[in-house]
Formats: sequence, C-alpha cells, structure tokens
Amino acid sequence: MKKLKKSNPRILVVTPEITYLPEGMGNMGNILRAKAGGLADVSASLVGALFRQGADVHVALPHYRRMFHIDVGKLISDELRVYMNHLHNSRIHLAEDRIFYYRDTVYSNYAGDSFRQAMAFQREVINNIIPEVKPDLIHCNDWMTGLIPAAARRMGIPCLFTVHNIHTQKATLDAIEDRGIDAAPFWQGLYYERPPFNYEESRSTNQVDMLASGIFGAHFINTVSPTFLKEIVDGWHPFVPDNIRQEMAGKYYAGCATGILNSPDEDCNPETDPYLEVKYNAETAAQAKKVNKIAFQARTGLEVDQNAPIFFWPSRLDPVQKGCSLLSDILYNMVHKYWDQKLQIAIVANGSYQKVFHDIVAMHDFYDRVTVCDFDEGLSRLGFAASDFVLMPSLFEPCGLPQMTCQYYGSLPVVHNTGGLHDTVEHLSYEGDFGNGFRFDHYDPQGLMWAVDEAMRFFNSPEEKKNAAISRIMCQAKDRFNHDVTAQEYIKIYESMLARPLIVD
Repeated sequence: MKKLKKSNPRILVVTPEITYLPEGMGNMGNILRAKAGGLADVSASLVGALFRQGADVHVALPHYRRMFHIDVGKLISDELRVYMNHLHNSRIHLAEDRIFYYRDTVYSNYAGDSFRQAMAFQREVINNIIPEVKPDLIHCNDWMTGLIPAAARRMGIPCLFTVHNIHTQKATLDAIEDRGIDAAPFWQGLYYERPPFNYEESRSTNQVDMLASGIFGAHFINTVSPTFLKEIVDGWHPFVPDNIRQEMAGKYYAGCATGILNSPDEDCNPETDPYLEVKYNAETAAQAKKVNKIAFQARTGLEVDQNAPIFFWPSRLDPVQKGCSLLSDILYNMVHKYWDQKLQIAIVANGSYQKVFHDIVAMHDFYDRVTVCDFDEGLSRLGFAASDFVLMPSLFEPCGLPQMTCQYYGSLPVVHNTGGLHDTVEHLSYEGDFGNGFRFDHYDPQGLMWAVDEAMRFFNSPEEKKNAAISRIMCQAKDRFNHDVTAQEYIKIYESMLARPLIVD
C-alpha cells in the first residue's frame, strides 16, 4: 500500500461523532465512542485509514464524558494528572464544555439544545483547537461545523466540507456571538437569508444558514455519493432547499465538488462476525448461509426452512425516504405469488411504519412468513448472513450502507435506481457474470415487484450458476467497498486542495 510522507501536511478532521479511533492516535482513543448515525462510521473509517497510511491526522470531537465513561470528579490526583496528560499529548482534541459532559446521546431532540451544542463545539474548535493543532487542511462535516470553513478561509487554511445529510439550522450573528464565537473577522464568509448590507445591519436581523455557510465558505465540498450530488445540482429533490442546491451547484460547476462513497463498517465481515451461527467466506457461503438461515428463522418466528428465500429489510422504517409504502403495497402479492416456495420477509428495523407491517401480518395471518422486529445489531448481522436478498427501495439515498454491507455476506440488494444505490448496484445479468443486484427505475409498487421477480428468477437458477455469482459478488464487494478505497479518494481531494502530493510509492 502507498504510504504518506512523514513530512506530509497536517489534517484536522472535525466531527461531532465517531465510532472508534485507531491505536496510536492517543491513549484514550479506545474509549472515545459517540455515535448517532452513519457520520460516526464514516469519520472512524476515514481517520483509521488515513492513520494506517501514515497521515499526520488529528481529530476534533466534543468531550462527551458520560458517553466516554469518564467521571473526572472521581479521579484521584494521580489519575487526574495522567488523564490531563493524555489530553495534551494526543492527536485527539476534545472540545470542552459542560453541555457535552452529561449527555447520553450525540444530538438532542430539541433544536435549541442542538444549536447550543453546535456553537460550543465550534467555539472550541475555532478559538482553541485550530490554534493548537495548526493544521494545513481542515475537514468539516455537516451543519454542526458550518461556521468553521469561513473561519478557516479567513485564516488562510483550506477547508473541505462533507455533506452527509441535508439538515441545517439558522441563527443570527448576535446569537452566534453570544455563544462565544467572534464572527466579525469572518462574517462575510457566511451565508445569510438575504444579502447583507453590512455587519451591523445584519447582526441581529439576518439569519445565518449553517449548512449553506459550510458549503459557501469551504474551498471544496463533497457528498457521500457522486449521483446524489448530481441529482441535487439538477434539482431532482424538492426537499433540498434552493439555497443549498444553488451553492452546491456553484461549487460543482466551478470544479470544487465531488461525490465519495462511504464504505461499510469493517466489523461487518462474515469471516469474523461474532453474531453469526456459522462464519464463512466466498467459498463456503452456500452451505453456511443455510445454517445461519435456520438460526435466524428460529429467533424471529419464521417457518424454519433452509430452502426458503428470505428478503431482508435492514433500514429504518422511514416512510418519507426509505420506500416503506412500496413494500406494504406489494407485501401480500409477494407472499401469495411465491407461496409454494415459502418466500419470507424479515424486517429488523424501527420506525413509524412498523405498525403498518404488523397490521398486514395480522390481517393475513402471515406470522410464519413475515417477521417484524425491533432493530438489534446482532439480529441484523445474522439477517444479512441468513437472507438471500436485501430490500432498499429508497425514494432517495445520499449513499446508503446496507446495499454494500449485504454483498459482503452474499445477500443481493434489491434497490431503486437513485443516489448512492445507483453508484453501488448494477443489475445482475441473466448469466450472472456481471452485476451485483437488482435495480428498478420507476418508483412505484410495480417497479419494486418487477425487481422482486428478477431476484426470484435468479434464486431459481441452477445452484452452480447461482453460487458462482454470489461468490464473485462477495469477492468484488470486499475489493470495491472498503475504508482504504474511501480514504484514497479523500487523499486525492486533499492533494488537489494543497497543490502538493501526499503519497509516494
């Protein structure tokens, strides 16, 4: 693998959440875990891959003492001295504020709390962490870091801003400054609801859009899939505010925007996964998946039959994004059409649509054919190993991970042709020698049913042909969707932004 130069530029990754940090970054790295969603996994994978490749990478995180299981009040003097020494001799930089110390979750359900957290985090990064680290490049993530690109630009530091989700908050300059951030030096690098006349005129009457400011102020931006970026620029999604779309389009047409796919968690590996009944690889998948299928069926109340096809739903039951209504509209027809083959549907996910599926199951007495369970990490991992197909009929998808993760386990994705699903799933050829799943173009129940029929056609193909295709897909997924590939794409952006090479042979 290519290695980064020892004298390479210093990169500061600013993120409100992360799942793990590699050994060697700091003595406390093994306990600093705070996760709300995919951003935590992406941050961890990027930092880990960069560090393994020799990058001079630093991380700025809020100091979530409760989530990190650190009770400073109970440390004796020697322990406190060691603890403080760790903080000051590390590549990990913790933003200190009481608002973080006693939290049980990364984000609050209340907008006011989320705003105060974001301001406290950015205050510490701008006022203390950036001056201490002296980075050559800063990498920010989502609206919670949206003020930093403008501050970085004012300091002459290139900044990459990654858009994971189209969420934002707004506040006036005086509200921002009341939280300890002196915005006067970089106020012109922020994005306002209306064009500002001057600083004083806008200070208390003109709201700053945090996400738009991050995009506007950054030197370079990326989304988490190439197609989702193009869909936003072309105006495909009405939920994307016009100002966000316009700013992203400006960066895109200026050659300062790209899409970089996320990659699945490294723990999602059927060769080592502790949640599986039987571990396996591409060569042993055919028989091992049947054993895991029996274990999964027994745990979820499905009829135990190793030859029954299982369609697995692993994503949250969000009716706005995830296409739950498409599945509910065809669920009866799916089960009825393939009744003799004992087709089964397993939903291991939480969300408002769960009741709809429970009602359908009860109405048709499908209890041994359809299971609806609350999300559980171990059960979900076993579901990937047990299932033949994974359902992801999303209306839109910035990236998506389950459609990649399932391929690690030899379960093939059934997806709507959009965003990150388009970038990661190609329709399987009739001979099974090309493609890795089943992709439908028209977002309606008929489109999903067509893709299910295509999946069942593959399921009923000769065993030798089917097993060869699954083995090929498993091997290709490991090479194509992994953290090092993702990190290399970010390194390319860093290189172009710094106009100097980061890697040598």
